[in-house]
Amino acid sequence: MPSGDVAIAPSLSTHQDDSTFTYDKVQTKKKERQHLKLKNRDDYQELINKIRSYYSLDELIADLGDSDYDKVTLQFPDELICDSATMVQLLQQELPDKKFWILADTSYSSCCVDEVAAEHVQSDLVVHFGDACLNEVAKINAKYVLGKPEVDLDEILSQFKQKFSKDDKIVLMADAPHTHILNKLKKSLREYKDIVIAELISTANTNIIGYNPTIEYSHTQFNRAFPIHNFSNYHLFHITKPEAPRLLQLSTNFASVTTYDPTTNKLSQGPFPNLMRRYKFVHMVRSSGTIGILVNTLSLSNTKQLINTIKHKITQAGKKVHILVVGKPNVAKLANFDSIDLWCVLGCDHKGIIIDQTNEFYKPIVTPYELLLGLSDELTWTGRWITDYKSVIQEYKNEEEEENADRNSNDNDNNSSDEEPEFDPVTGKYVSNSKPLRQINHLSIKNTSEDTPNENALVERFSNKVAIRNTVSTSAMHLQNRQWTGLGSDYKNNGDSDDDSDEDEGAVVEEGRGGIARGYDYDTQAK
Repeated sequence: MPSGDVAIAPSLSTHQDDSTFTYDKVQTKKKERQHLKLKNRDDYQELINKIRSYYSLDELIADLGDSDYDKVTLQFPDELICDSATMVQLLQQELPDKKFWILADTSYSSCCVDEVAAEHVQSDLVVHFGDACLNEVAKINAKYVLGKPEVDLDEILSQFKQKFSKDDKIVLMADAPHTHILNKLKKSLREYKDIVIAELISTANTNIIGYNPTIEYSHTQFNRAFPIHNFSNYHLFHITKPEAPRLLQLSTNFASVTTYDPTTNKLSQGPFPNLMRRYKFVHMVRSSGTIGILVNTLSLSNTKQLINTIKHKITQAGKKVHILVVGKPNVAKLANFDSIDLWCVLGCDHKGIIIDQTNEFYKPIVTPYELLLGLSDELTWTGRWITDYKSVIQEYKNEEEEENADRNSNDNDNNSSDEEPEFDPVTGKYVSNSKPLRQINHLSIKNTSEDTPNENALVERFSNKVAIRNTVSTSAMHLQNRQWTGLGSDYKNNGDSDDDSDEDEGAVVEEGRGGIARGYDYDTQAK
C-alpha cells in the first residue's frame, strides 16, 4: 500500500436511497375464496350463508353455548384466514358473553393445535379450523371444525372405475375436510366387493364439529379407524395429495397409493418420497458425533417423554446432543448450527416432519425411529417407517431391554471398542470422532503451553483435543478449524508470525445514516 493512503473498511450495509428499492403494488384488495365456491363474490348474504354451511356454524354455536368456556381462541390456517373476521363477527352476535381471539400465524405446523399461542391469552378452548392431523393434544381442550368442501362426485367415480377393477381390495381415505364424502362415494360403488373407509377419530379432550362417524372400528392407525389390521394387500385411494411425511408413511403400508386432486380432477401415482433414501440417513447416524434434537412441536402428548428418551439414547451411544426448539424450520435457520452433524426432528407426522427431497438442507434430517435404528448395535432395515410417538417410545423400550439382556449375558463387556473408528458406508471412509463423549475417558488433560493461560479465552487446546471444563467439545473443535474466527477473537496466529503490526492499525470510521425511519437525513435533504 503506498504511503499516505488510508485503509478504508468495506461497507457492511448498502446505502439506501430511492433507486435502491422498488415496491410491488397490491393488485387487488379481495381474496378469492375458492373453498366456498361462491357464484357472486359481491353478494354478502351469499357469503354469510356459505360460511355458515361450510363451517357448520349453527352446530358450533350450540356447542359453545352449552359449554363453560369463556375464553375461546380460533385457529385458522393461511388459506382460511380470509374468513376469520366474518366468523368472529357471527360468533360474537350469537355468544356475546364469550371472548374470542384469532390465532393466525401458528407457532408450529398449521394442522396442529397451537397450545403455545393459546396460552398467551390464557385460553380455555382452541377451535381449530381446516385440515387437521388430529394428533392427541397435550394439555388444552380443543374442538375441530374441518369444513365441508364441495367436490365433483361424478368425476371421482368416473376416474375411480377406470383405475380399479371390481375385484381389487381398496381403502378409501381423504384429508380431514374431505372425509365426509367417503360414505357417499362408497355407496356409489356397490359393485366393488371389498371397499373399506378410513374414519376420523377424536381423543378424550377433543371433538369434531359437523362430523359423525358411521361405524366405529377397533383398529386405529394414521389417526384413522379401520375394520382391518393389515394393509399390505389393499390399494389406497386418497382424495387430495398428502404432505410428504404422510405420503411416505402411506406408501410403505399399502400395496399402492393413488391420489386424486379435487381442484384439477387428476389422478397421480407418484413420484413419492423414496424410502431407500432414508436408509442412507440411518447409516449417517452412526458416523455423526454431534446430533441436534429439532423440536418442531410442543403441543403433542408424549413430546417431553420422547425428548428425554432420545437424549438418553444419544448420550448412551457416546455422542453429543443439543436440543433446539424451532417453530418453522428452514434452511437458513438450521445453517446457523454448522457444528451439528445430523438433526433428529420431533414434529407432527402430518406436516411437521421434514422430508428433504431436493437436498436443500446442509445436514441430514432423520426421524426418532430412524435415529433408533442408527444407534442400535446391529442395524437391520425392516422397511417400516414409524412416526407415531407412542410406537417410537415403545421401540426404544424394547431396544433397551434387549441391550440389557446382552450385557447380562456377557460379563466381560469392556469399552475397548470406544477408540475404534467407525466406518461410514456413505463416504467410504473411517470416522474417528463419532463418539466424542467416550473419547474423554481416554483423554489426558495437560496444558502444553508454558505461558500463563488466558482467562478471557473461550476455548483452550489440550493434547491436540479441544475441551471445555474437562469435557470434549465438538463445537469448539469445529470453531478452531475455521479460517475466520470472528471480530475480536481470542485466537492468535499460533506463533507462526511475529509481525503483529497490522493488528494495531485501525480503519477510518464512516458516518452512517441519521434520523428516524420515516425520514432519514438524506431523505430530508433531497426534498
